Amino acid sequence: MKFAWIDLRTVPQDQLESVVDAAIHTRTHGVLCDDEAVLKALPPTITGVTTTPVTDEKQLYGLDAGTADRVVAGWVDVHDEPSLRLACAAAVTLPFTVVRFADPTKIPLEIVLAAADRSEGKLITVCADLEEAATVLDVLERGSDGILLAPSTAGDVFALARLLEAGTEPLNLTTLTVEGIEHHGLGDRVCVDTCSHFAEDEGILVGSYSTGFILCCSETHPLPYMPTRPFRVNAGALHSYVLGPDNRTNYLSELRAGRTTLAVNAEGRTRPVLIGRAKLESRPLLTITARSPEGVEVSLTVQDDWHVRVLGPGGRVHNVTELRPGDELLGHLATDQRHVGLPIGEFCREQ
Repeated sequence: MKFAWIDLRTVPQDQLESVVDAAIHTRTHGVLCDDEAVLKALPPTITGVTTTPVTDEKQLYGLDAGTADRVVAGWVDVHDEPSLRLACAAAVTLPFTVVRFADPTKIPLEIVLAAADRSEGKLITVCADLEEAATVLDVLERGSDGILLAPSTAGDVFALARLLEAGTEPLNLTTLTVEGIEHHGLGDRVCVDTCSHFAEDEGILVGSYSTGFILCCSETHPLPYMPTRPFRVNAGALHSYVLGPDNRTNYLSELRAGRTTLAVNAEGRTRPVLIGRAKLESRPLLTITARSPEGVEVSLTVQDDWHVRVLGPGGRVHNVTELRPGDELLGHLATDQRHVGLPIGEFCREQ
C-alpha cells in the first residue's frame, strides 16, 4: 500500500499547526521533523520520522532503524552515478530509504526501483509538488513505496491524501447466463483505444442498463486477417454505459482522448487506464440478453461480428456471434440507478 510522509521542516511557522492538524485528520503515515517537541506531541496514529544522511555504503550496516513509534530513515541525495549506486544499495539494505533526485527525469528512480524490486525495504521519494507525486507513484507500474512532500498549507495535505486514495478497488463479478441473441441492422458502435496494453483476461464493463454490465474483452487474442490490437476494446453501441473509476459511469459516446476508464480482469481486479481515443463507426449490431442468479436482466448491444468478444468465468473468451442460450458470461451488478453518471437511489425502469 502506498503511503506519504509530510516534511515539516520548511513549513511556514504560521501554517505549522494547521498542517499538523491536517496530517492527523487524514491519518498521514509519517511526519518528518527535526523538532523533538513536535514529534512527541504526535498521536500514536502517526509515525515520527527522522533521517540520517548516507554518503557511504559502510553506513548502511550501522544505521539505527528507530523504535516502535519512531522511524530513522537513510537519506540519499542522487546527483551522479556513485550516489545512484549508493541509493540502490540503501534501498536494498535499509528498512526505509529517502531518496532525493537532482535529475528531473524519472530514469534514476526507475534504476533504484529495479534494484530494490525484491527487497523488503521501503523506498520514499522526495517530490516537489503533487503533480510529481502522482508520476512517482506510477513509475515502472510499481512506483515508489512512499512519497515525501513538504506542504505549504493544510490544503496540500488534504490533496495528497486524495491522491493516495485514487487507486481503484476490486469489483465483485457475477456469472451471467445468456438468454438470447437478437440481430439488428446498422447502428453506431464505439471502439475504446487506450494508452495501455490489456491482459488476455482483461477488458471493460459495458451495459445498456445502469444496473448491469458485461465484461467486454480487449483485442488481445489472435484474429484472422488482421493483427491483434491489445490496447482496444470493441465496446458496444454508443448509448451504452461504461463503468469507470469511483463507481462513475459514462456513455460510450462521451469518452474522449485524455479521459480515464476502468480496466477489469476476470477476477475483478481493476486499474485505471488512459483513453487515447474513442472511435465511433456505423456497423451491424446485435443485442445480448443475459440474467444473473438473482434474476437481474443484463443487456449489451455490440457490433455483430465474430471478432467482437466477451469474457466468461475463468477468462474464457466468447465470440459474440457464436453465443447461445445457456452460455455463461462475466458481469457486474450495480444496485443503484444513475443520474449524470452518479449512483442515485431513485425509481427508474430501464427496458
